[in-house]
Amino acid sequence: MDLKQIEYFVRVAELGSFTRASIVLDIAQPALSRQIRQLEVELRQTLLLRNGRGVTLTEAGKLLLEHGRGVLHQVERAKEELGRVRGALAGKVALGLPPSLSRVLSVPLSRAFRTRLPQASLAIREGLSANMLEALRNGRLDVALLYNPVPSSDIDITPLCDEALYLVELADGDAAPGVVSLAALAARPLVIPSQPHAIRMLVESQLGAQGLRPTIALEIDSVPAILELVADGAGCAVLSRLAVSTSDKAARLRLRPIGEPGLVSRLALAVSSHRPSTLTQQAMQEMVREMVPPIVTGQALPAA
Repeated sequence: MDLKQIEYFVRVAELGSFTRASIVLDIAQPALSRQIRQLEVELRQTLLLRNGRGVTLTEAGKLLLEHGRGVLHQVERAKEELGRVRGALAGKVALGLPPSLSRVLSVPLSRAFRTRLPQASLAIREGLSANMLEALRNGRLDVALLYNPVPSSDIDITPLCDEALYLVELADGDAAPGVVSLAALAARPLVIPSQPHAIRMLVESQLGAQGLRPTIALEIDSVPAILELVADGAGCAVLSRLAVSTSDKAARLRLRPIGEPGLVSRLALAVSSHRPSTLTQQAMQEMVREMVPPIVTGQALPAA
């Protein structure tokens, strides 16, 4: 058994598929299958059950997955400790950001990362909260910022800040400015992301608690596209002030507060509870806790 075989097995087990694992690992699927089979022969155990939908773990496979994650983590920690002997951490971090925040957070976080961890490497990926949760579970992300995450046993969640949502409409002077009630919001044609986007789920749950349903004009999962459509008169949107202020359409749009009980998104830092964070990942988490809340709440200006 060697480290490469353990890494291959862990990735196949986490992704539940040889095909997906071969793409992520950049190895031909037959070669990957041979490595896993050699591991099973050496251990004299069947680790994976193959089926038409992918693979599932046997009891022996579940045990090896637990130990394999620990082994890979210890190897990564050893590399980091050796890096510290040279004077700097040199690990890797994959950070997931919601599309609405990526534009304002990528530059300041990357700049701070390069300054504090010059020997380490950072990968930033955009994604919806539901997709980033899955990426945390299968190891493709180390740290992620999620909106309104549902507590689960395999994800550790640290709340960062609350972000008020507003009704966003075309600033054409026809509608009276001021607070919009939930009942009035339900009657407006909304350009809104599809399920399970965090904003869509929040709007539907809050309106549902009042016995109301949203009026959906268009379903669009891209925040820039939503703002383009609102500016074109296709309907209204429910978004944060930050999402609108960073758009080149901001001058043509108007934000109106949503009345009691209002709509508030909770932004949280999320990591896998099954995979201990390396020192580099811990340093990234500290940067996020330090820098993100002031930017999101408007207490600090994002980097240009």
